[in-house]
Amino acid sequence: MHVNDMILVSVDDHVVEPPGLFDNHLAPEWKSRAPKIVRKESGVDVWVFEGDQLPNIGLNAVVGRPPEEYGVEPTSYEQMRPGCFDIHERIRDMNANGVLASMCFASFTGFAGQLWARQEDKELARVMSQAYNDWHVDEWCGTYPGRFIPLGIPPLWDPKLMADEVRRLAKKGCHAVSFTDNPTKLGWPSLHDPHWDPFWEACCDEGTVICIHIGSSSGMVFTSMDSPVDVMIHTTPISIVSCASDLLWSRVLRKYPDIKFALSEGGIGWVPYFLERADYVYEHHKAWTNQDFGDLKPSDVFRRNIVTCFIDDAAGVKNRHDVGLDTITWECDYPHSDTTWPTAPERLMESLAGVPDDEIDLITHENAMRIFQLDSFSHIPKDECRVGALRAQAKDVDLSLHSAGGTPPRDDQGAVTSADITRQLAQAFAEPAPEA
Repeated sequence: MHVNDMILVSVDDHVVEPPGLFDNHLAPEWKSRAPKIVRKESGVDVWVFEGDQLPNIGLNAVVGRPPEEYGVEPTSYEQMRPGCFDIHERIRDMNANGVLASMCFASFTGFAGQLWARQEDKELARVMSQAYNDWHVDEWCGTYPGRFIPLGIPPLWDPKLMADEVRRLAKKGCHAVSFTDNPTKLGWPSLHDPHWDPFWEACCDEGTVICIHIGSSSGMVFTSMDSPVDVMIHTTPISIVSCASDLLWSRVLRKYPDIKFALSEGGIGWVPYFLERADYVYEHHKAWTNQDFGDLKPSDVFRRNIVTCFIDDAAGVKNRHDVGLDTITWECDYPHSDTTWPTAPERLMESLAGVPDDEIDLITHENAMRIFQLDSFSHIPKDECRVGALRAQAKDVDLSLHSAGGTPPRDDQGAVTSADITRQLAQAFAEPAPEA
């Protein structure tokens, strides 16, 4: 297959929320309590909500900047590429990258809506969470039909409310919601607890995929303060293995055989050994651990219920049949530091070398469109959805790198350490935010 003939659907990108997102989705009596963007004296833009300041972390929005400027220091909107937060510019950047459709995780709310869940006023949290979802589905995704996979944020603090929101969103055409990789770290019962059953049941009823993004409970995990930050970056995708094992050995996948979980930004190269080990553990230990998968093996259940995705994973593609070809999806990770924008098609094709065309189609778009109920071709002719056709619409998009004045998080020329990252974040939060 030629690069220009591919159709690309990314199941993991991110949105930096624009300042006016709540303007059209709240009743008048709630607008004064909505999160608001304010600018600090240092020039940094932060969200302020119920006394908390929530900055846009640098590495979450560095696309289009020189890599030597990367860091975690909070940023202003002027430092970001407009496609991070402007829906029209996002489409132009998607076209320039040859990407047909995208699923975008939240930023300032936390991937799983942790901001809403920790509010003491749960009615305020419910109203803001629902308003955010309406903005995401109706404005961010709805402005360009067929170009986005809507992703809702359920109210984590109440499984019955979560179920209601899943059903409400499904009526709006949204069949994906985010969840956390470890609810106990956020103060909620584990995913093994029947506490979550109303949520699981609603997702099964509506065909809604539960998307679990890496870092959706604990954020960045440092092995030590003097370890290079490369360690954190290196191991973060693979860290989803703990959640994957928790799911696989839980009651959930067996009680709800139709449920689907997506391991977002988790990669696939580790999956073959993970499944081999799962089957070995089951065979050798089930007599005393009382696990019972019936006529299936753990690897069968994983491939039935778990969706995987990758950015750049030649090892995983090489072993795609051991992963489960029908479960694999692709991601671009725009605008995070790991993104392959604007050369994602070329980078992806290197991993796909030697893969038959029908299998390329499954990996690049068919699996994603089936699993997430995306029907782009009813809005856009299929031939106009290919990499070459989309890029032809974006010949005027500037793909050059632009300096935005980022500050490397170190004091010397040595390796950036976890302590450097922590220090930079602490400095950013030390400056008080002005009144919203």
